[in-house]
Amino acid sequence: MIKAVIDTNGLLSSIPKNGSLRWLYDAFIREEFVWVFSNEIISEYAEIINREFGPQAMEIVFSILLTSVNTQRYEPSYKWQLVFDDPDDDKFVDCAIGANVDYRVTNDRHIRNLLKIPELFPPIPIVTFEEFRTVLNNQ
Repeated sequence: MIKAVIDTNGLLSSIPKNGSLRWLYDAFIREEFVWVFSNEIISEYAEIINREFGPQAMEIVFSILLTSVNTQRYEPSYKWQLVFDDPDDDKFVDCAIGANVDYRVTNDRHIRNLLKIPELFPPIPIVTFEEFRTVLNNQ
């Protein structure tokens, strides 16, 4: 099954029933991919969901994320420090590399800038949300 690290903004846009990325939530519920996250990532999710939607929504999202069979927790043992323009995004890249995911899904330009580095080591499979949607639709 496809494994992916999902950007916080993607999670936020997938929560509302009329959210622009609701298809992401639906694909997750249909178990079309494994959602991979670390403790640092889940902490950021909690903070932002609580701020944007409130504690009740945060509890619902967390009960789904933490109990679903298609999630994986991975704690990176190495900090690559590759995102110079926004070091707060390093946690997503570190998790993606360490967990050997198929895709790091983001529209964040700071992370997408890594695609401009020729022969980046370690390689990071970065795709936009629309590219990821295409991948899921073609599997």
